[in-house]
Parts: sequence; structure tokens; C-alpha cells
Amino acid sequence: MPLLNKIGTAASRSSPTPPGLRRLRVILTLFFALDGFIFAGWVVRIPAIKDQTGASASDLGLALLGVSVGAVITMTLTGRLCRRFGTHPVTVACGVLLSLSVALPPLTHSAPALGAVLLIFGAAYGGINVAFNSAAVDLVAALRRPIMPSFHAAFSLGGMAGAGLGGLIAGSLSPTRHLLGLTVIGLLVTGVAGRALLRIEPPAPADSSQEREGGPAPARGPAPDTRTRRLVLVFGLIALCTAFGEGALADWGALHLEQDLAAHPGIAAAGYSCFAFAMTLGRLGGTTLLERLGQTPILVAGGATAAAGMLLGALAPTVWLALLGFAVTGLGLANIFPVAIERAGALAGPGGVATASTLGYGGMLLGPPAIGFMADWFTLPTALTSVAVLAGVAAVIGYTTRP
Repeated sequence: MPLLNKIGTAASRSSPTPPGLRRLRVILTLFFALDGFIFAGWVVRIPAIKDQTGASASDLGLALLGVSVGAVITMTLTGRLCRRFGTHPVTVACGVLLSLSVALPPLTHSAPALGAVLLIFGAAYGGINVAFNSAAVDLVAALRRPIMPSFHAAFSLGGMAGAGLGGLIAGSLSPTRHLLGLTVIGLLVTGVAGRALLRIEPPAPADSSQEREGGPAPARGPAPDTRTRRLVLVFGLIALCTAFGEGALADWGALHLEQDLAAHPGIAAAGYSCFAFAMTLGRLGGTTLLERLGQTPILVAGGATAAAGMLLGALAPTVWLALLGFAVTGLGLANIFPVAIERAGALAGPGGVATASTLGYGGMLLGPPAIGFMADWFTLPTALTSVAVLAGVAAVIGYTTRP
């Protein structure tokens, strides 16, 4: 990082944050946490809904593809919606739809019906992720600090809370009542935080003459050139490789512990909590690590750590070793995805976030169906080792694209 950039970063840390930007950071953090809470609440009830629908592993994989299709289609459009209507209104609208749609899966009794309602859930999930990531990129540019991991820490913390709550009530509350409760919570949080968000004007883009590590400053005016588009795709590919693992553990981690290692349903649900807790810890320290080490060491070391952790989590002979592997995986993946999304947004604005998010969240949402098919062809533990392979690929790409 150039000396001038280090001086600028130090100055931004020492200067007080304007109250409006501080308020915006808190509100966006709430939306990230709500997103993780609702998503985790859904995934820990997948085993129960699988039994309810009578779906096989491959049938469930096809139904989960509904989330993927809905999310990817919406992500390709949300960048345009954000440019037309603004990131804040789109975030609020998608928050309402996400809260309502999470109550639909337990109302189904067949795999095709489940897949149909998951299209709606996936559309809301994809839309809100592009919208609030775009808003967060604008805030990062305005503050000139690498705070993106803190937002994703909130997502992980919400996921940990959602999975932990799901594990506690899995044996005493039906999926219908549980997910309906998530709807009520989601609408309340969106109503309060969304009203405040709509009153805040998005921050102006940072000075485009200011260079940042890993690429040029945000490009929000002219259309991105060929090199910029290629870099956005590269960062999107890194996001895809790492998000594949997050989606796989979210949807199949509990089933692996329960089915392959004979874990109690409550302990099985805690698998994603261990993963989310470790990821939260890693992201809470992400800003400090990025300021001290830079992006390339974070990408390379994180990918290698996640690969080792996932091999342990997939192939361990005992529940507790598998839980340790899940935690190490979460620690390794913690800051790779936020860095990739932030850099894509810094390069090409909401369009860059949309492209990288489509690839990244596409990896998260396409991972579970892919794991389902591989589990039918081989075994679930073998299928989960694909997460380790892709984490290693992300580390290699991160090294080859160093500044």
C-alpha cells in the first residue's frame, strides 16, 4: 500500500465519524444481522421439512435449487433497481419480502411445492444482499476504512443466533410456528430500521483520485472498461469459491452430523452455530487485520485455513472433531467474501456488487443442490470435501491477483 494511502487511512481512523454515517452504519448492521438470523432459522429446519415432504437427498437438492434460481435472477436485476430507486428503498422492500417468504416452506408437503415457494424466498434473499452490500460499499468509500467485514460479522452473528435458537426449539416447536415467528420478528425489525434508513441520504462516493489497495477507486460514473469487468469477475469467482462452503454447511452440516455421526438433533443444529460463531470472531477482527496485513495475506491464509478445516469437518470420525472442523472453516472463510464484494463494488459501484454477489451468493445457493447430487452419487462426507477444494482454489486466485 502506498505511503500516502497509509497516511490517509490513519487520518480517517483518527478523525471523528459524522453522526449521519455512524447512524447509517448501525442501521445497515441491523439489516445484515436480520438477514443472517432469518436465513439460519430456515436452514436449521431443513431436516424437519425434508421429512415432512418425504423428499430424497436429490429431491431436496432440486427443491433447494429454487432458492438459487430466485436469488440469481433477482441479483442480476437488483443493481439496476439500486441505481434507479436507491439502495436504501430496495433494502427495505426486500427486507419485507424476505420476512414474509420465510413462513412459506413449512406450509408445503411435496418437493415441487417446496421448490416453488423457495423461488420467492430466494428472490428476496438475493435482492436484499445486493442492496445492502451496495449501500455498505458506499459507506466504506465515504469512511475510507475497510469496515466491510464488520457488516458480514453481523450477518454471521445473526446466523449464529438464528441457528442457536433453532437448535433449542427444534424438539419443542413445529417448523410452521418457528418460521412464522421469524416473520413477525423480521417485519418488526424492518419496520423500525427501515423507517430510519429511508430518512438517511446515501453518502456521496469517495474522491475517485484516491487509490486503494487491490485496484482503482470506485467507478460509479462511466461504464467499467474491459479490465475492470475482468477484475470484478475475478473477485466474484473468489466469492463463489468461498460462499459455496457457507451454503453447504448451512444446508447440509446439520444433516451430516445427524445422519453420518449419529448426533442428537440439537447438537446437529449447533454445527452451523459453531461455524457462524467462528466466522463472526474472524470478521469482528477483520478490519484490524486488513489495515495491518492487507488483502492478499487475508485471502491466501483464509483459503488455506478453510480447506484444512473442512477436510477435518467432513472426514472426522466423531461429532466433536467435526464441530472443530466447522469452526476452523468459519475462521478461514470469515473475511474472504467481504473483501471480494467490497473490491468489486469499489471497482464498479452497484453493478460490480451485483455481478460479484450473483457469482458469490450463486455459489452459496448452488452449493447445497450440488452437494445433494454428489451425496447421492458418493456419500455426504465425500461431497463436503468439495468445499475444501474450492477454498484452496480461492487462496490460489487471491495470490495470483495480488496488487
